[in-house]
Amino acid sequence: MTTKIYYNGKCGTCRNTLAILTEAGHEPELINYLKDTPTKEELSSLIDQMGVEPREAMRAKEAVYKELALDNPNLSRSELIEAMVDNPILIQRPIVVTDKGAAICRPAENVKALL
Repeated sequence: MTTKIYYNGKCGTCRNTLAILTEAGHEPELINYLKDTPTKEELSSLIDQMGVEPREAMRAKEAVYKELALDNPNLSRSELIEAMVDNPILIQRPIVVTDKGAAICRPAENVKALL
C-alpha cells in the first residue's frame, strides 16, 4: 500500500510529519486536500479508518465552523462530513494513511504509530 498524507504545505505540523515519514524511508503520496478534496465517501471512509467521529476530524477554530453553526449537536454525521467536503479548510490535518491504519498526526509524532 502506498503511504498517503493529506497535506497542507503551509502547515508546520504537516511538514514535520512529512519529514518523519521520509526519514523513516517512506515516499508518501502527497494529497493537497484543499485542492484535491476527498469525496464525501472517501472522507467518511477515512474517518472510519481513524476510528474517530466527524467532529474530531474537524478544525473547530476555523471561522467557517462558527459561521455554519457546526457545533449544533443535532447535525448528523452526514451533514458534518458534507460540511468538510464543501469547506475543506475544516478538515483536520495532516491525515496519514499507511498499511497499519490511518490517523490525524497532530502532533507530528503521532505518525510513528503508523510506521
